Amino acid sequence: MQDQRDEDNAAYVRRVHDQGLQFDLRTMSRRRLLAAFGGVGALALVGGTAACDSAAEPASTAGATSTAATGSVTEVESETAGPFPADGSNGPNVRTESGIVRQDIRTSFGELSGTAEGVPLEFSLIVTDLNGKALTGAAVYAWHCDRDGNYSLYSTGVTDQNYLRGIQETDATGTATFTSIFPACYTGRWPHIHFEVYSSLADATSGNGPIVKTSQIALPEDVSDAVYATAAYSRSVAAMSRVSLATDNVFGDDSAVTELATVTGSVADGYVATLTIAIDPS
Repeated sequence: MQDQRDEDNAAYVRRVHDQGLQFDLRTMSRRRLLAAFGGVGALALVGGTAACDSAAEPASTAGATSTAATGSVTEVESETAGPFPADGSNGPNVRTESGIVRQDIRTSFGELSGTAEGVPLEFSLIVTDLNGKALTGAAVYAWHCDRDGNYSLYSTGVTDQNYLRGIQETDATGTATFTSIFPACYTGRWPHIHFEVYSSLADATSGNGPIVKTSQIALPEDVSDAVYATAAYSRSVAAMSRVSLATDNVFGDDSAVTELATVTGSVADGYVATLTIAIDPS
């Protein structure tokens, strides 16, 4: 049964990653379109669609908007949800499952079992509006790959796991915190964590609540290099050597200026990452 799931999943991932030029164009950000085609005529090629994405990670376009500075702070750049969100837009939906609201996302939940091993990482998103006011009672759904670069529920060998996924409500300071492991670096992508922001916990767990923002957290190079120097992350070394923030097909627009986390700690003690993001709650 597991072999069949893995075979089906591999075929599914191939379909997601190869949907042709028109799909890639529809999932490029407005800035990427203008850069690629040299003017506003590019938008006509895709009917004016301007959802953010990369060729390597096809987009879930829900909640995607252009970066804006309409208040006193700059809105965090919208990015692709990638092919492995498990938010109901691209296969499974963990957001409606009992147990998804949790801080520690290292283990699988519900009827699934298993733990993602790796260097400890606690990461926090501090969510504000465009005037810098903390958004209390919003919700963040976060997910990322394991130390081998695999995504639970999708990647071969871990289709029977749902670890490294969870939802947290923001507190009085606008903060949602997750206990996890440091993600791998895999071919074509800078080390990152995906997230979606919802107006409320009810929206995040309802299965049809609108997404307010879809984006990603970029992790610093020096910290990533330190983690990948450990034996358990050896698969990440080659991938990391071939990518930079400037060449990454998601962060390359602006080298993750609004998405680069501040990280402290060590391999021995674990790391703590923090990123403050501004969004338009409306």
